[in-house]
Amino acid sequence: MFKIKQKNTFDHNYSQNFYPKKRKAKDVKFIILHYTGMKNEFKAIKRLTSKKSNVSCNYFIRSNGKIIQIVPDEYASWHAGVSRWKNVRYLNRSSIGIEIQNPGHENKYIKFSKQQINSLLKLLKFLIKKYKIKKNFILGHSDVAPDRKKDPGEKFPWKILSKNKLSIWHKLHTSYLIQNRRKKLNTNKNKIFNNFLKKIGYRGYKQKNLILSFQRRFRTELINGISDEECFIIAKNLIKLGI
Repeated sequence: MFKIKQKNTFDHNYSQNFYPKKRKAKDVKFIILHYTGMKNEFKAIKRLTSKKSNVSCNYFIRSNGKIIQIVPDEYASWHAGVSRWKNVRYLNRSSIGIEIQNPGHENKYIKFSKQQINSLLKLLKFLIKKYKIKKNFILGHSDVAPDRKKDPGEKFPWKILSKNKLSIWHKLHTSYLIQNRRKKLNTNKNKIFNNFLKKIGYRGYKQKNLILSFQRRFRTELINGISDEECFIIAKNLIKLGI
């Protein structure tokens, strides 16, 4: 059972899928959030612990909020794959991977349960304190691998994480943003927006996919891969906040 106040013990179902060399606490710079993309959480756990799958994670959060440790923190699990954030590539070795049970976009994508989010908040607070991770380095799989991933997706409550000082979010009123939705950017502003994305951390992939990833995280009401005035304003505000 997951406990915060004591020596942090977890239920476990260990996987053999990890890099055998132990890493130091200072090596952990990121936390990457995923959904399983599988209908059945028991099949998801089986896949994450099967040697044949070549995938794993450090923590798995069940539908009821129960946390299971799959790979101990001192080992890099195989969860991020080909990935990049800012100038850091292949984030497995520098990150902790958290899989949250959810069928995902291909299997009738649903909202995450309150139990899952409450457990995640506790787990993030513990990990951030333990490894001194910056809140702008709490990322989604789609943030770091936008050409091939959508998770944890637009139904993931990033805003709740931000309210708990566990992630970044803009400080803009919805009514103001709606007024600027779908407004086209001129060539110069479009170039500036693309530079905003790079500064935030989105780089190294197809531009449309970078925009889709940004929208799936920060502008969930319209995910079309097209930059507009609303996206520009949000990105500018995030940079102003010092991400």
